Amino acid sequence: MALLTARSSTIFIATGLGTRVYRSVDEVPPSLRRKLQETTRGLNSATILIADKRGREELVRALQGQPSQVQCRLAETIRTRQSDSNSKPSRGFLARRVRIWLELVLPLAVAAVLWFFVESHF
Repeated sequence: MALLTARSSTIFIATGLGTRVYRSVDEVPPSLRRKLQETTRGLNSATILIADKRGREELVRALQGQPSQVQCRLAETIRTRQSDSNSKPSRGFLARRVRIWLELVLPLAVAAVLWFFVESHF
């Protein structure tokens, strides 16, 4: 049985003039290509693999701003972490509070000890 793999690229670029579609990076005008290369190197960039017709439909829905039927594990993980952190105070919160108090009180205590030391010897 022969296995057929089709590979294609589609680049959507939305600017103030509208959304344009390019089939390769070479088709993108040089001014936009430079911006495209800068933004795709960042943390918010990703590669999308569409394996079937339903994947393409979901991508079109997302581009049109419509809700998706696909479950996103990353989004669910972020939501669970946020709900967990909202439900109970974390240990980090207590540690930050203690650190703030130490940063305020410790310099005053050192200054008081130095003052007593200087006053008692003169």
